[in-house]
Amino acid sequence: MKTMMNIKVDKDLKIKAQKVAKDLGLPMSIVINNYLREFVDEKRVVFDELLVPNKRTARILRQADKDYKEGKNLSPTFSNMQEAIDYLMKL
Repeated sequence: MKTMMNIKVDKDLKIKAQKVAKDLGLPMSIVINNYLREFVDEKRVVFDELLVPNKRTARILRQADKDYKEGKNLSPTFSNMQEAIDYLMKL
């Protein structure tokens, strides 16, 4: 049995998706049904687009990258777990 589903989609995204589907020779209903089937089977949503950190996180990441390049705030390497524990206990 088939049913109708009405959803709100960004206009530009809809146009681009329709073009890609057309170029592949697929109706949009096949594309949407495939994604919904994966969602139901896997019970997860996959976002492949790169996530953009918020301002605070971006600032922390920039500082961490700067520190790494300057060799600052880096822990030493350890030969075994006990060395790591001893190091952390001294902090």
